[in-house]
Order: sequence, then C-alpha cells, then structure tokens
Amino acid sequence: MPYIRFGLLGIVLLLAGCQTAPMIGDDFEGRQLKDGVYKGSYTKGPNSAVVKVTVVDSRIEDVELVRHFSSWKGSKANKVIPERIKAQQSTRVDAVSGATNSSIVIMNAAQKAIEQAYE
Repeated sequence: MPYIRFGLLGIVLLLAGCQTAPMIGDDFEGRQLKDGVYKGSYTKGPNSAVVKVTVVDSRIEDVELVRHFSSWKGSKANKVIPERIKAQQSTRVDAVSGATNSSIVIMNAAQKAIEQAYE
C-alpha cells in the first residue's frame, strides 16, 4: 500500500510541475530599443530556454535559440517561435499547437532579453 501512495504522490508532483507557464511579455511597440545583442532565459517546470536577441535600428533583427530543454513535442517550437517573434516584432505570438509550454518559455526568454534593450 505505501508504494501506491508514493506512486500517486509522484504523479501529482509531476503534473503540478507541468503547468503552462504564464506569459510575462508586454507590448514594446513604440518603445525605443537600444541596438545590441541581449541574452535572456526563462524556466517553468521541466522546460527552459536561453535566447539571444539582436536589435538593430530599434527592431528585432534576430532571435537565436541558444538552448531549449523540453520534451520531444516541445522541440516543434524551436524554429517557429523565434521566426514569429522576429516577423511580428513581438514576444506575444501564437504558440505552436502541442508545444504550448515550450512556446511560452521561449517567448518569455526573449522578453527577458528585450527588457535589457529598453531605453
């Protein structure tokens, strides 16, 4: 019987750690961004991401995913989310279906990087 309790406790803890990350980004439209390369990271549950954001002429020129730890499903967001951030000039973009938490973790890491560029 104690094995069943520990097994159930493990499942509950695992599921609690897999909650979707809250989005921390805010619109930076109209804000001046300083040119440069900025690094940001974010972790929620088992997912973590490190990104480098390049700002040129106050615009996001590039978003490079340096490291992303996720499940195999989360890896679907690796190329899509950085491209969406760059194309839409926003860290609040549509998440990749089936990789929602990974998408949000990448967006939040980019937001942390961009916050360093605010003038």
